[in-house]
Amino acid sequence: MTFTEYLTRNYDNLLELGLEHLNLVLISMGIALVVGLPLGIVAHRNKLLRNPILSTAGFFLTLPSLALFAIFIPVFGIGAPPAVAALSLYALLPIVSNTATGLASVSPAVVKASQGMGMTGYQRLLRVELPLAWPVILTGIRVSTQVVVGIAAIAALVGGPGLGTEIFRGLRSQGNASAPNLVYGGTLGVIVLALLLDAAFVLIRRLTISRGIR
Repeated sequence: MTFTEYLTRNYDNLLELGLEHLNLVLISMGIALVVGLPLGIVAHRNKLLRNPILSTAGFFLTLPSLALFAIFIPVFGIGAPPAVAALSLYALLPIVSNTATGLASVSPAVVKASQGMGMTGYQRLLRVELPLAWPVILTGIRVSTQVVVGIAAIAALVGGPGLGTEIFRGLRSQGNASAPNLVYGGTLGVIVLALLLDAAFVLIRRLTISRGIR
């Protein structure tokens, strides 16, 4: 069976696995954003905590992916939960780092002007600093998403959902004529999903960032 025939016959299955993969990525990124953005703000405002926060986030990114997945198996068991936990940690560093860097790039003169207008620290953060830092922050989120899309394929080894299931099914079927198609099909699905998400970020950038600060 040719690869084209394989895609035609297994389109529905690949689409289902692709949606599972996307769901895994979105949940992991959602958790990473909830944790990473506040940590980035703290890292920017507290110079003593900046290096420890960035070092900790960077430490998770240096761990072998399979080892990090395995660490969470005793806690969450097999399936999506350990995959989500590990992927959320992998996504932290670009988000935390770019949030701190983006906030640091905001002109002190602009911050002082907002203080002169009577804004509280919370108001300055939401209305002035974060909007001006958003292009840099969004880049960090974009990078994290691409990292998570790729690593999420390995989650199949701990029972996680997604396109990695098809890839490892092919690897376990070495010697079978259909094995390469399974590997190529899952890999192609990951690539297509990564490109679609990247295109979504291009659109988000255009919609959320004014031309003056792009």
